[in-house]
Order: sequence, then structure tokens, then C-alpha cells
Amino acid sequence: MVDEKTPYSIEDGSYDTGELRQRHGSVGYDRKASLVEGQEVFGDVQTVEEYGYVNRGMKSRHVQFIALGSAIGTGLFLGIGQALYDYGPLSILLAYTIVGFAIFGMMMSLGEMATWLPLPGAIPQYCTRFADPALGFAAGWNQWYSNALSQCSEISAAASLIGFWAPDINPAPWITIMIIVILSLNIFAVKIYGETEFWFAGIKILGITGLIIYAFIVDLGGNPLHDRLGFRYWVSPGYMPPTVASGDAGRFLSFFSTLVNAAFSYGGVESVAIAAGETEDPRRNIPKAVRRIFWRIIVFYSLGSLAIGVLVPYNTPILDTDGTRASPWVLSASLLKINALPSIINAVILISAASAGNAFQYSGSRYLYGLAQRGQAPKIFLKCHKGGVPYYCVLLTSAISCLTYMAVSSGSGQVFSWFLNLTTISNLFTWFSICIASIKFNAALKAQGVQHMKPFVSRGQPYVAWFSMCFFAVIIFFNGWQVFTKGNWAFDDFFTAYIGVPIYFALLFGWKIFKKSKWVKSSEADLWSGKEAIDRIEWPERKPRNILERIWFWIA
Repeated sequence: MVDEKTPYSIEDGSYDTGELRQRHGSVGYDRKASLVEGQEVFGDVQTVEEYGYVNRGMKSRHVQFIALGSAIGTGLFLGIGQALYDYGPLSILLAYTIVGFAIFGMMMSLGEMATWLPLPGAIPQYCTRFADPALGFAAGWNQWYSNALSQCSEISAAASLIGFWAPDINPAPWITIMIIVILSLNIFAVKIYGETEFWFAGIKILGITGLIIYAFIVDLGGNPLHDRLGFRYWVSPGYMPPTVASGDAGRFLSFFSTLVNAAFSYGGVESVAIAAGETEDPRRNIPKAVRRIFWRIIVFYSLGSLAIGVLVPYNTPILDTDGTRASPWVLSASLLKINALPSIINAVILISAASAGNAFQYSGSRYLYGLAQRGQAPKIFLKCHKGGVPYYCVLLTSAISCLTYMAVSSGSGQVFSWFLNLTTISNLFTWFSICIASIKFNAALKAQGVQHMKPFVSRGQPYVAWFSMCFFAVIIFFNGWQVFTKGNWAFDDFFTAYIGVPIYFALLFGWKIFKKSKWVKSSEADLWSGKEAIDRIEWPERKPRNILERIWFWIA
């Protein structure tokens, strides 16, 4: 094994890699670092030599912008339109904000684990190490298929968005182009993915910020009609139409129903932790990225949902179409006769859809890689090429995107809605599993007497994780409640609302029964495998040379 005393120095490239140094001689930093880290994770030299290992190729600016822009996708731009039509502006404002607080609690819990042990495809590994191998198996495969299907929903949305300019052209060519582009961005090197997401995220952040400013200006009368909107649409047609029941009960049910849609919009928020295993200086970059999620929730989601609620009346019929061409942002510009703006907004949303699809393919492939590391997926998925990319994982995840061709016959809007429903519950189960792993992680630290060693401390643990876990459990259990009310039974709705539940528990109990796995005792939880190699890397300190660099280093 690696010598425990000698640190790795990034600046001078010196490593004491023991047996690996003898075998490989003088090799580049990326190759040496990945071999050393892989040796400690796998526990032997032969495995890492045969299969390779991922590289820490993502820079600070990559992971910071991924954290800021990872969950800005079609949910915030497109899916929110149907929620507005069904449940009203106050419902989406409350739902997006409240779900955001639960997400923040979950991400702070995940941030603790990802900073302690930044591994590739980390979430199933945390569940396996700290809670139960069966939980890791269920969470990993559940989130792999969720990410694989989520890339389909984003590609489907992108094809429909292109149809805004070319409505008479079959979506198949656009789907093909999107699949090829996303695969190309993921297959060669992680730094290509990181660089692409850096620019995509920058465009998304500028886009949503610009739209919020646009909403403020036109709401106060700065539009071609010189019409001061104010909160007119909250008065008529109203702020929260009742659902199923009447009065206050119906309005509460409208709010509750919006929670599921809000959860879809936050899908992919955990990708910053997935990237931790391929990020430089993770002990500094991951806490920084996680802490900023709170402000992203307040600025992008709370203000974004408020902006939509004042721009468009919730009962506008076009919002109840296929849900993709009728973005409320585009609709508001059309209603106000701002002729050039709909195409600009549509272009920003198209980039957001492409970015989200790209991120889902990356995350899905790393979930599969993490499962293979724990022996819960075939070993072939450990294979990395010299660029440090687990290419079999990428190819399999990309292959699932071919399901998007269903949009050719069924309509891209309808396919988008199917995938939205199927993936939302999978995301909730993943977040639920993260909270369980966090509770067990903190219990393991306490049992082993090392809780004082946490490099990143989330206040209020484990109670914050308990709150988020219970919140997600309630949404999972009641997400399809409408189908059980009088006159609303529909098998398709029931199926899409609850199919994720038997899938998750079949994975969980299937592994538990066939592998006879047991709940991990806190005193025996594996907190250490692979940690040494990361602890001993000495990353260079970033020192700003002027005021502009100081600002940039604060941002990224």
C-alpha cells in the first residue's frame, strides 16, 4: 500500500506511490494521482492497473458553476408552466420555496459526506459504507435509471423547443443531433464535460437572472403596451384555484400537488457531489459549492416562480398544451408583443435543456461506475480509458437516450410528461437515501470518536437530515393522491405516479435477500478506505494578485 507519511505535492509533482511508482516509473501527474487514489479505493494494484481510474480533471470554476447551474433545466423553464395552469401562482411560489429548503437540508447532509470522502459516483457508495449495501444497490440503480430517463426528457424538450422555429419538421433529426453531441461531450475527458458545463451554466445563470429582471421591468409597466401589471393576475383569475375539493381544503391540495412538480425541477441538484470524485481540491471546492445552494434556491427558484406568477394569468389555455412549446416566459413576451424576445428566451431554454441532458448523462455514468466499485454492477463498468472516463458506463447510459425516439410517434410534449413523472419519484428516493446515509454517517463518526475531524460541518445534524428525509417520504407516499378521489381514477396516472415505488423496494429487498446484507453497525462503518490518498495531496493555495482576481476567486 501507499506510504502513510509522505504527502503528495501537486506543485512539484512528487509522489511516493510505492509499488505503482516501481511499475510505471515517471508518469504524468494525472495518471499517477489516479493510480494512487484507485489503489487505495480498490485495495490492490492489479485492479487499478487493469481497469484504470478516473482523473481529478475538473477545476474550481467548473464545480462552482455546476453547483450554481446544475438544477436550472426544463423544469424551471417548461414544467413549471403546467403547474401554474393547474394550481396557480401562489402554489408554485410556496412549493418551490419549501421544497428548496428540504433540498438545502439534504445537500448540506450530502456535503458533509462528499467533503469527508470525495469519491466518484459517491452516493451509492455512502449508502453501502454507512447504512446497508442493499440501500446502496437500490439508490445507485434507482438513480442510474432516473438519470438515464432524465436525459431523455431533456432531449425530448430540446426537440420540441427547436420545433418553435421549425414546427413542420419531424423531431427525429434534432433528437439524433442532441444524442451525438451529448455523447461526444462525455466520452473523451472529464475536463471537456467540466468546461462545457461551465459555459452552459454561465448562459443559464445569465438567462434566468435576465428573465427575473425582465419580469420586474415589465411588471412595473416597462413594456410596449405601457401596461403596469402589478399583481393583477393574482386578483383575476386568482392566486390559488382549488383542486378536487372546494374552499381552503381545495387550495391546500393545489399547493400540495405542486410539490411533485417542484421536486422535478430540482432534479440533478446532487450532481456537485457526484463530481466530487473528479474535482481538484475537493475539501475546499465542495463546501463552497454546497453553501451557495441556498442562494440559488432563493434567487432562481423563489424569485423565478414569483416572476412567472405575475407575468401570465394561470388560466391561459396555451399553458395546458403539450407543456414544452408553451413556456410561460415565452408566452409572457408574446402577450406583451415583444416580438424578438420569444426566440431569444427559447434559445436560452434550448441551451438549458442541452446542458441538463449533458449533466444527466455524466451523473448516470458515474452512478454506474460507483456501483461497479462496490461489486454491485459488472466489473466491465470499472474500465476507464487513459483520459480517466469510464467509457462503458457512458455508452450504456447514452444508449438509453434512444428511448427519446418515442417522441416521433407520440409527440415530444407527451413523452416529456411521461419522463417527468417517471423520474420525479426516483429523485425523491435518491434524496431519501442520502438522508439515511447522512444519519448513519454522523452516527459512525460519533461511534468511532472522530466527529471532531469533519472538514465541513453542517449545523443541526442529524436533525436536518431527519427533517428532509421525512419531507421526501411524505411526497413519495402521497404524490399520486388525486387518482384515488371520486371520478379521477386513471390507470396511466396511477402507474406513472407509483411505478418508482415497487422498483426501488424490489432493488432494496432483492439485494438484501439474495446477498443477505445486514445493516452496518456504526462502529464498523468504513469511513477510511480511499481517504488517505486524498488527505495527503497538497493542493496549491490560490492567491489573488489584484482586485479582479479576488472577485473571480470568490465567484469560482
